[in-house]
Amino acid sequence: MFNKNGFKLLEERGFVFQTTHRDEIKKILNEKPITFYIGIDPTADDLHIGHFFGLRMARILQDCGHKCIVLVGGATALIGDPTNKSDMRKMLSKEEVSKNAEEIKSILNRFVKTTGDNPAIIVDNADWLKPMGYIDFMREVGVHFNINEMLTKDLYKNRLAKGGLTFMEMGYMLMQAFDFVHLNDKYNCILQIGGSDQWGNICAGVELSRKMNFKNGTPRPLMMGLCCPLLTNADGIKMGKTEKGTLWVSRSKTSAFEFFQHFVNCLDADVERLLRFFTDLPIKEIQDMCKDDIVKAKKFMAFKVTELVHGTDETTKAQETSTNLFSSGNATEMPTEEISCEQQINIIDFLSKLSIIKSKSEARRLIEQGGIIIDNEKKTDVNEILELKSEQIVKKGKKTFVKVKNKI
Repeated sequence: MFNKNGFKLLEERGFVFQTTHRDEIKKILNEKPITFYIGIDPTADDLHIGHFFGLRMARILQDCGHKCIVLVGGATALIGDPTNKSDMRKMLSKEEVSKNAEEIKSILNRFVKTTGDNPAIIVDNADWLKPMGYIDFMREVGVHFNINEMLTKDLYKNRLAKGGLTFMEMGYMLMQAFDFVHLNDKYNCILQIGGSDQWGNICAGVELSRKMNFKNGTPRPLMMGLCCPLLTNADGIKMGKTEKGTLWVSRSKTSAFEFFQHFVNCLDADVERLLRFFTDLPIKEIQDMCKDDIVKAKKFMAFKVTELVHGTDETTKAQETSTNLFSSGNATEMPTEEISCEQQINIIDFLSKLSIIKSKSEARRLIEQGGIIIDNEKKTDVNEILELKSEQIVKKGKKTFVKVKNKI
């Protein structure tokens, strides 16, 4: 059933950050079902928390009755989006991109409906960009882009300032802009959504549509763009980085426990925002929950976010592991890593081998501050020589644990 409050839902939950035509978007989302799209480049064989955030916005619109297209960029991933990069992205082989695209398509059903009523359409821009010849593409699309105007966009301006810009990267904006036009022609798609880092590319698609329509004299509906903010914490730091790196959605890269712990350890100031983003709870209920008991609200939020990605069973196990860990200091499913070193080793050398410790200087600082516990014993001597066992539990600060297996 169609819900005419799509724009209101997005706005009150904090997803509306930038729009090309705010009043028109609000009007059309309130009037009737439309077709919109969100793009994901398969530069890895998995989705990270940033993708999850954007897809959450897509799911809200889909649940309101709007038609969702998820574009997996099998062509654009071969070029690489220069946004926020100080150097050119690593070029992936065609085989790598193809494999990544299939992996991403296989897990999209966790985030958007791909079966049943109003299923999402999954498309790959390689299907229409690869058959186009270079000369035809330049004549049809490239003619509408002014280099001087492109270089004023942040995604290109930053690359010029930080490390140079290749001609290949300049083509990225053209390709994404044409995707929007193609989806409009084939599916009557009139809205592109994405993160604010895609603002320049989204605007380029809107403008390309206008210019091509003017040149060809063909009727085309107004095409519009809507961006959500980047997912950051209350300090303005990009969210989604763990001790081991990016927060991925696949258990093989980020376990359900690690995912749960990441959110249960978030700042108190982030809890209300995250509940708005990742649950369907009424706003008043969220506000009351955070006001009454922020710790309880944080644990609830961590459960609901993890449940969206990993399902109820895995999230329940992660929650139980967390409870056991912090009540007894031990658990059968805590994060585990293997290292190889001598049986007797300086404590700083030992700690620097662990993923939860970034450097030897951090290890020294933590020991001096009483922030390292090994097998329930607080360590205070930076010169201590450890007598390693085959396994020990290392605690960093109050909330970070790891079970270390030693190949002695």
